[in-house]
Amino acid sequence: MVKNRTSIRVRYCETDQMGVVNNANYPTYCEIGRTELFRELGLSYKTIEEAGIILPLVDIYLKFKQPALYDDQLIIETQVNTFPSSRIRFDYLIYNQEGELINEGYSTLAFLDLTTRKPLRLPKLIESILSPYFHKV
Repeated sequence: MVKNRTSIRVRYCETDQMGVVNNANYPTYCEIGRTELFRELGLSYKTIEEAGIILPLVDIYLKFKQPALYDDQLIIETQVNTFPSSRIRFDYLIYNQEGELINEGYSTLAFLDLTTRKPLRLPKLIESILSPYFHKV
């Protein structure tokens, strides 16, 4: 398992007139979590794409527990719990500044060749970064 915690502050443009975060912003929060997890491992999305790999979203599931509000400090906890193959699943827990769980979910991304757009098995670049965090069976 590999995990990252990222902190963000809710911006005014992400809220409705009542100061509540619009639910359409949560996939972006998840993307921030994924990006920062890779960055913490020393791998940027830019590097992945320069290696000829893209990661389109296959599915996303989000469960809303309670609202986030304007100016809240959110903690996005992102985890990869299972070693990937041709897809990678990220699990998310989003907390407010009081430590209360406000959202949970997951997303799955596929590894595709940038040029052909065809599926790839787990690219060596990503395998080498993730391998130390998973026990071999």
